[in-house]
Amino acid sequence: MAWSAGLTLLAALFPPAIVYVGKLVVDGVLAAAKTRSEALSSHTLWLVALEFALVLASAALGRLIALVHEVLQARLTTATNLKILHKALALELRHFEDPQVHDTMQKARRVADSRPLVIVVNLFSTVQHGVTLASYAALLLALSPWSALILVAASLPAFFVEARLARESFELHSERAGAARRLDYLEWLLTRDNHAKEVKLYGLGSIILDRYQRLARLFYERDRKYERRRLSFGLGFGALSILAFYGCYAFVVARTVMGVLTLGEMILYIAVFRQGQTALQATLLSIGSVYRESLFMSDLFQYLAVPTDQEGARVLPPRSPVRGRAQTIEFRDVSFRYAGQQGWALRHVNLTLPAGEKLAVVGENGAGKSTFVKLLLRFYEPTEGSITYGGVDLRDMDPGDLRSRFSAVFQDFVRYQFSAADNIGLGDTQHWQDAARIQAAAEKGGASTLIESLPRKLDTLLGLWFESGQDLSVGQWQKLAVSRAFMRDAEALILDEPTASLDARAEQRFFESFRALAEDRTALIISHRFSTVRIADRVVVLHNGEIQELGSHEELLRRGGQYAHLFQLHADGHGDEPASGRAGR
Repeated sequence: MAWSAGLTLLAALFPPAIVYVGKLVVDGVLAAAKTRSEALSSHTLWLVALEFALVLASAALGRLIALVHEVLQARLTTATNLKILHKALALELRHFEDPQVHDTMQKARRVADSRPLVIVVNLFSTVQHGVTLASYAALLLALSPWSALILVAASLPAFFVEARLARESFELHSERAGAARRLDYLEWLLTRDNHAKEVKLYGLGSIILDRYQRLARLFYERDRKYERRRLSFGLGFGALSILAFYGCYAFVVARTVMGVLTLGEMILYIAVFRQGQTALQATLLSIGSVYRESLFMSDLFQYLAVPTDQEGARVLPPRSPVRGRAQTIEFRDVSFRYAGQQGWALRHVNLTLPAGEKLAVVGENGAGKSTFVKLLLRFYEPTEGSITYGGVDLRDMDPGDLRSRFSAVFQDFVRYQFSAADNIGLGDTQHWQDAARIQAAAEKGGASTLIESLPRKLDTLLGLWFESGQDLSVGQWQKLAVSRAFMRDAEALILDEPTASLDARAEQRFFESFRALAEDRTALIISHRFSTVRIADRVVVLHNGEIQELGSHEELLRRGGQYAHLFQLHADGHGDEPASGRAGR
């Protein structure tokens, strides 16, 4: 940064120096031609050489500054993106499920690539052109104070209009942030491999493209209207600038004809006024650009200022139950409602999970199963009531400490486009490169045979996003997700449809090994499959966010309630398990 500032200041001194030496050359030529003096001729040639050296040095310095700016851009872009990513890590799940936060994040990411550098470069440019302008102004004052005043007055209106247009551009950008995200989403649908099958099967391309084009057309119309206004103002103030230049031009010519100025001075002042106009306009444009880019940078600052639980944490130090053994989990009259929603996702839930118990949570889509898990992992906090882990209120625990005690297989598990080893090892970031632990987790999760079949075993790159990647079936990806869950020596397991994508044989092996693998850990199992539910000690049935039934599989069948009704529906389907849809909130 200091290098760039120093080079910029040095570059500011070259233009007036070159112009002044040019004036000396012209006067030297006239004097040498008049006197036929060889000394004057030699002196003039040296002045030409000096001007050549100044121009060459100015060009070289310009290239050096451009190189420094390229390096600076890489550093600023990386630093800004790191700030955005660090903030993303601090955000809670509720932020990622909030459209407004999504829009803010989208705008911040658009800012990161170039705008920080533009601000820095224009700040340096303002200083550079300001120094150059001061040199030109000193020369013009020697001619006439009015010429310096005209120079400034002719450029100021354009500056204020540009500032107003910059504000309009920012407001336009802010207004359509949501629409821009929809545009990105439509583009994403047509360019991702996991959507290609449905897009081609159902012939969705023309429909999605039509929506994309209609939205893009709205953007184009708004942009065209804005650019037309900018063009009309630009033409008007451009004409004013030209008028000011030729007024000064005529004044200088008249003074030269009257013998007040030499020919060299005439050329000097014309060049100074012309280049002074350019320097002033560049200075004002740089200031306007800093203002405009600062408006856009407010998107980044707004995103970085999104409050998180870590920033609003309690003053008291966090409490922590004893580590290394399963703990009792208790929901105490818990109710929860999502922001902006009127209905309750959970209502008056009272439930105790003794340490080491295996509890299944069942219910129709939208019954509150996923919300139950989100509250347990403190992705959200109860609207009413409290949840305790080992007798400690979750709100009194550090979120990272709480989550480090759990391991999970989510229904929408991640397919990391990394190596097979990473796909398993990332389940425990403390030992994610421990080959022995990875192999053991693969055995527990039923992925060892799959890994042996891969071209480079654990080192095989998975997925199709990158060159030489090996694609897997959904069931194979799920085996890796289950293995990843067993990588961590967790106190509790959360299994959200853990066998939804497994074939019958793999599912049977999972059931046979689950009890031994879970050992004395607490386990929470969410499933639509009764074959999965049967491995639980107890079953809780959720309906419209409330606990409708609670008991063992056999007890609930004997009661003949909602659970028995669902079980009978499945039995009437000749024992076929229902395809597990995405659990509702």
